[in-house]
Amino acid sequence: MMSLSIASPSSVTFTSKINLSKSSFNGIRIAQVCPVNHARTANSMSSSSMVVKMAKREEELKEIRTKTTEELQEEIVDLKGELFMLRLQRSARNEFKSSEFLRMRKRIARMLTVKRERELEEGINKRISRKLDRKWKKSIVPRPPPSLKKLQEEEAAAEAKESA
Repeated sequence: MMSLSIASPSSVTFTSKINLSKSSFNGIRIAQVCPVNHARTANSMSSSSMVVKMAKREEELKEIRTKTTEELQEEIVDLKGELFMLRLQRSARNEFKSSEFLRMRKRIARMLTVKRERELEEGINKRISRKLDRKWKKSIVPRPPPSLKKLQEEEAAAEAKESA
């Protein structure tokens, strides 16, 4: 508890009943004012939700590993295009799910990891891998991402329906 008492305009006194101690970062540490609730620890978290998340991730990795390297590269290009579309939506201040950024980036990272694992199995070292990546990136033909293709098809269908 802190208290401030004013006796007269010329004399102001400040009294504190809290034990203030200096910490190593030269700030004031007040442990008595805000007691920490240790009820939420790792043990109290639901272990079933952790298991489900791990299972989903493992399932996704199995799905990724079943694909060929060419399919992985195609999907990486598509996901990067989707990520670009999300960035455009964000810059235009359109509505979008911000969680999609993290989900797509992690999916791309998992695919690139599987691709690199395969290169390591083949004995391709880091330097050659970089050269192959540069060649692959130069060989990519720019194309619209799947979400944009779908949107264009829907618009074309709506125009055809109106004209008919």
